[in-house]
Amino acid sequence: MAGLTACGSDTSDEGKSGDNGGQSVGSPLAALKLASQRTDQQHSAKVDGTVKSPMANSDMSGAMDWADGMRANMTMKSKGGAGASAAGGNKPVNVRYTPDAMFMNAAEMGIPAQGKQWIKYDFDTLAKQGGPSGAYLKDQMQNNNPSRSVELLLSTGKVKKVGTEDVRGVEATHYTGVVKVSEMARMQSKGMSKSDLDALEKQLKQSGSESETVDLWIDDKNLLVKKREQAKSKMGVTDSTVFYSDYGTKVTVEEPPASETMDFQGLQQGSQP
Repeated sequence: MAGLTACGSDTSDEGKSGDNGGQSVGSPLAALKLASQRTDQQHSAKVDGTVKSPMANSDMSGAMDWADGMRANMTMKSKGGAGASAAGGNKPVNVRYTPDAMFMNAAEMGIPAQGKQWIKYDFDTLAKQGGPSGAYLKDQMQNNNPSRSVELLLSTGKVKKVGTEDVRGVEATHYTGVVKVSEMARMQSKGMSKSDLDALEKQLKQSGSESETVDLWIDDKNLLVKKREQAKSKMGVTDSTVFYSDYGTKVTVEEPPASETMDFQGLQQGSQP
């Protein structure tokens, strides 16, 4: 990788603890704990990245605010895989996130929504329709801020410091770890019941997903600047990379008016013969 200045370091951490109140952090776990705290305190950031999976390949960019629930303005574009032939093709689609729902621009997706401009995906409705998977999706949508990615790697108790690398002109320390997919929901979820978590764990095992490799890059301000997640399942490989910048940026998300919105549930019912 370009910009790699220290590779293959044997520095690792399997449950070490120490004082992380200052800028100089010794163990990887202590460094990530500080990064989680500092990143969460920023409350907002600009984001952009790519997702490659058997079902769809896509780019996304925008800004998110997690000060009081998740709010975000994003632009998403499919560029290959099954998603490229889906609604919207490879055209950019504007997406808005509020604490309770996601809104996608119907016109940009090429979906007739009874003259409405936006399609609303209510998180409570998705949770009810999707069972344990829906409940997990709701939880992720409502709590998916950068600090949770750091907390996920922290929760394994086993983190390796890879070295120092250049991330878009910023010097950052690279950390890596492996998370068991069957445990991931329990580590990340805040609002799911035990029965839903048990059922979701069973679904994940049946999908063939065993583990996920998580790589994080932390800058000298103890902020997350890059995240990469790689996982295998029976369907294939999913590889996601996200960059974070301009922490503290102002983010204003306007929820589309009800008169310009159609519920996804109603769209489903309307498409049935």
